[in-house]
Amino acid sequence: MSGWWMTVGSGARRVAGTGPGPGPRARPRFRVVALPHAGGWPSAFRSWWQVLPKDVECVVAQLPGRGARINEPPLTRVEPLVDALSRSLAELEPLPYAVIGHSFGSVLGYELTRAMEQKGLPPTLLAVSARQPPCFPSEPPFAHLRSDAELLEHLTDIGGMSPGLMDRVDLMRPSLRAIRADLEAMETYRRPLSGTGVPILALGAVDDPVVIDDRMHLWSLETSGGFDRQTFTGGHFYLYTPANASTVVSRLVPGPDDPRSELLLPHPLAR
Repeated sequence: MSGWWMTVGSGARRVAGTGPGPGPRARPRFRVVALPHAGGWPSAFRSWWQVLPKDVECVVAQLPGRGARINEPPLTRVEPLVDALSRSLAELEPLPYAVIGHSFGSVLGYELTRAMEQKGLPPTLLAVSARQPPCFPSEPPFAHLRSDAELLEHLTDIGGMSPGLMDRVDLMRPSLRAIRADLEAMETYRRPLSGTGVPILALGAVDDPVVIDDRMHLWSLETSGGFDRQTFTGGHFYLYTPANASTVVSRLVPGPDDPRSELLLPHPLAR
């Protein structure tokens, strides 16, 4: 597995009934490609590992500056991140897949979807969560320019940090470095000239203190495919609660007999 993607969930489950020991792996029928919030580690989607069907693989983006890549300098622009993520994703075993991005991950997920389309390997669905559509670019004052103390306070206010860490800037500095880099990438991002043909599912929480829920329907402007939206409660990080995760998984993952479970191979010249 590439350093850019970590496989979790059923992708690592052995075939039942093969006896003791490691045993062979069951080939998944579908893949969920997940991109977490700013500064997020693959473990942000740990609640999803328990609700995914056993024959569905989940790969989560692992960006520089966090997790196993904590010693690498984080990137501060969307373009190089998407370039590396798309090249690495295209090298994985071919499977039909859906993309889910949360907050900053929605920006990456949208651009990743566009990049994979250009490679002739589009997902069946793009789900964007807790991030306003690109027609509303970030405006100053920018979060990535806040001091460490101010950034910690902001993260605590939106539920992304334990209040007990407010006075531990020294302990949080490596995490803040990754968070700040992701926020800079998100806040300098601008809407592309063209959208995607992949259907979009826009997800949000009515009580999100960061995103205006009434704007989420404008993600429909970014696709020439189908569009739908669904609203939850639970604040900015609603997506990571098991109940909400289960609901979203049911929207992303087709049944075994659904045509979306069949891999559509690209034309040999598509890449």
